[in-house]
Amino acid sequence: MNIFVESRDSIGQGKAIRVTSETARDIGAYWWKNNDTLIYTRDFDGDENYHLFAVDKGGSNPRDLTPFPNVKVEVVDELQEIDDEVLIGMNRRDAECFDVFRMNISTGQIQLIAENPGNITRWVTDHTGAVRIAIATDGVNTTFLYRDVDSEPFREVKTIHFKESLEPLFFTPDNRAVYALSNLGRDRLAIVKYDMAAARELEVIFEHPEVDLDGMAYSKKRKVATMIGYTTWKQQRQYLDEQIRQLFDRLTEKLPSSEVTITDYTKDENTYIVRTYSDRSLGAFYIYDFSSDRLEKLADVSPWLNESELAPMKPISYESRDGLIIHGYLTLPLGKSPENLPVVVNPHGGPWVRDRWTYNPEVQFLASRGYAVLQVNYRGSTGYGRKFWEASFKQWGRKMQDDVSDGVLWLIKEGIADPKRVAIYGGSYGGYCTLAGLAFSPELYACGIDYVGVSNLFTFMQTIPPYWKPFLESMYEMVGNPETDKDLLRSASPVFHVDRIRAPLMVVQGAKDPRVNIEESNQIVDALRKRGIDVPYLVKENEGHGFRNEENRFEVYEAMEGFLEKHLDGHS
Repeated sequence: MNIFVESRDSIGQGKAIRVTSETARDIGAYWWKNNDTLIYTRDFDGDENYHLFAVDKGGSNPRDLTPFPNVKVEVVDELQEIDDEVLIGMNRRDAECFDVFRMNISTGQIQLIAENPGNITRWVTDHTGAVRIAIATDGVNTTFLYRDVDSEPFREVKTIHFKESLEPLFFTPDNRAVYALSNLGRDRLAIVKYDMAAARELEVIFEHPEVDLDGMAYSKKRKVATMIGYTTWKQQRQYLDEQIRQLFDRLTEKLPSSEVTITDYTKDENTYIVRTYSDRSLGAFYIYDFSSDRLEKLADVSPWLNESELAPMKPISYESRDGLIIHGYLTLPLGKSPENLPVVVNPHGGPWVRDRWTYNPEVQFLASRGYAVLQVNYRGSTGYGRKFWEASFKQWGRKMQDDVSDGVLWLIKEGIADPKRVAIYGGSYGGYCTLAGLAFSPELYACGIDYVGVSNLFTFMQTIPPYWKPFLESMYEMVGNPETDKDLLRSASPVFHVDRIRAPLMVVQGAKDPRVNIEESNQIVDALRKRGIDVPYLVKENEGHGFRNEENRFEVYEAMEGFLEKHLDGHS
């Protein structure tokens, strides 16, 4: 995909101008740096070594601002108030850590602002762009370093265990304290005001009794916090500001049949880009003028999708075998009675993220082919509090897997699933979960599809990207230590249990994957083929951790469709 620019005066007239000319990879993130220049990121064949690029709004003067081989760029601060500068992090000096640089996008000049001693994993700036907070780790403990002004050295102010969380979001308007997500002294993440210099909580802004909070929005113009987001079964808001409440009330009244979100706005906070979405639609973009209360449609995202032909995603919950309440989503194919259906269980990756109620193209693809789709927020999924997260520690292939299996058993008990036609498909950790399901619960599944999944926990730990190494000790505590937990990791690694796999398996892998090395897929494919089992294996040399190029996506989904139709006989 490339970036196009269109004048507001010619909306809908087909006069958009393409300003980038990428052919090898889709563009990642992009934004306006100033009224004349766009910034964007792109990696190379899926290696996740993102570079920073700039291009003028008319498409002239394209340039790679960070043309350094095998270097990854992170944006520390866009510096919205400074037209030609941005703060970036680069692991140019040391592959394992990121130093902070101030870059002039016009001249290309780069100035070192903060050198990483080797253990800093995040930098936080104040509203002037000064780097005021550095967050360090020894793999198990997180240490916060702070300075009052960026000309002073950092000093250590607080250390917490990695199981605890204190995540600065942004500084208060006076730049003296921060708003932060915190579960210190509580199970669920709350929004608090925190005095970093004194290392003490000043005020609880908001907390929810059932779920973690996601974050908080801020008005730079009016210098006030505006709203807090959190997710129950779908996205919710807690308003802190009457103007933003009025804004969303107006938008909801004008767009009553969809969820509404703000994706961008002008500095005067009068003109907004609005996005709609639902579980059955990618929605549309609108431009909204607050002062005149005028809403104008920019474009439908996917006008070829007919919402009435797509399947609703419903929240579900059930009790695990050891008494935890597991939440998730069930999507049933249209026109089918909800009984004795072929099912595709689709565990999410991460694993320390969660599935959400939204439009999911894979879910709709599968449902349109006649399959019910089960998504499970197994233990360890984020958003449900610290205890639920910690319940996943050293439970890969064990209780985490039981939560997924219990979802299958619940569907069978409810009469929704045909017990002989259940497949499991997932990517990353979901790919591991697929392999673990086939190896450890072979009686449940008719087939499986592993997409960039882990097969051997020992080799997985050895091949992580260098910039993950600061977190390695905490990963040992969450997953298992290859030295002290050898039996645990061996018992949880599907590659050592291929003799138990009896269902057909398809494997998909990007050759340049920096997170799950291609050897993870090679190992499981080789082990099964040595047993005389034919494993369809799709590898793309120009992809990484998940396929981004559209032609490769077409190929993998066509192969998936044929594989599932063959082994589930669920094609509608």
